[in-house]
Amino acid sequence: MVTDTEGYAHIIEYLTEHLSLFEGGSAIVGNNPSVIEIIEEQLSEQIISVCTQNEELTFNQRNEIIREVDAILYDLEEILSGVINHPVTMEQLEFLVEFSSLIKNLFDTEINTLMKS
Repeated sequence: MVTDTEGYAHIIEYLTEHLSLFEGGSAIVGNNPSVIEIIEEQLSEQIISVCTQNEELTFNQRNEIIREVDAILYDLEEILSGVINHPVTMEQLEFLVEFSSLIKNLFDTEINTLMKS
């Protein structure tokens, strides 16, 4: 659905262009959750939003979306493997919120195209 699209390739490229946010140390505030916890939380929120906004999705289409999110999560774990369990910094948090919104937009676009056909 989305992981084999040009849009997804661009989003992953965008992530790799910003890997410097995940290198070195920035200010860590308190007992921040880990990078992976934020990724999982943000992706979950966005996908719940996608499914809520698209009530006409079939059970199989929703399952496909979940499989796609699993694949995206796997890709992110691979790309960020060196820092995935580190506490998230404020800069990383802001980036991950934006990044998850881009993922949602990609799903919105693909679902819109799917529903029109």
